[in-house]
Amino acid sequence: METNVQRDLSSYIGRVLRDHFGKGPESVFVTLGHTFITCYLRNFLSPMERVLLEQDQIVTILQTRDLLMKNLLPEITAYLKIATGVEIREVYYDWGLHNRSGIIVALTSEPLPHAGEIAEAFTGKEQLHEEIEKISIQVEKIPEEMFSYKLNMRTILVVRNGILVAIEKEFIRLGFSESLRIAKRQLEKGMLHNDLHFESILGTKVVDLFVDWDFGRDKSVIVFIVNPTS
Repeated sequence: METNVQRDLSSYIGRVLRDHFGKGPESVFVTLGHTFITCYLRNFLSPMERVLLEQDQIVTILQTRDLLMKNLLPEITAYLKIATGVEIREVYYDWGLHNRSGIIVALTSEPLPHAGEIAEAFTGKEQLHEEIEKISIQVEKIPEEMFSYKLNMRTILVVRNGILVAIEKEFIRLGFSESLRIAKRQLEKGMLHNDLHFESILGTKVVDLFVDWDFGRDKSVIVFIVNPTS
């Protein structure tokens, strides 16, 4: 059942994105689970971005959105804190341009008072971790820690800690964080998207897949949006 907090956050996210991007998402699905907030955006692509996407200018779209989100994140973080009454520790985001979708994920410093139940045990969890480890080691290294949770029937969230290799840390130190982020989106996210095992592991269709990194914390969040299973 949707709470007032979820409706409030859904309305706010839709409005603030429309004000800054010129077009907001058609719908925003907000999930509150333990110390996690996810905002799943559907049909979010401006007319100009549609033209760029048709010309395969994906990097241009991502760079522009990153610039806008840098300005937006402090405002979004402040609003999430006011709406939930809990300190916001980290915020991640990613886009599924091919699906005109997106995700905003916030991690809180303590459990949310309005949160629903989440499942730490779910079908395919161990195999999911093994598959993500296989991909991680091809583009960086095996995570030092990995946690995953099923927030609801459609949302599975994976948190990886300790994934950066020495060369990546040096790029970050030299000020090339944005270039590294774009490269990892192209490479690592592409490998996650092209992995044919996730659907058989989870026993359902993967509708959307998102990934983002916090280089300062050496941390990454992956979100699977799946078809609900009975």
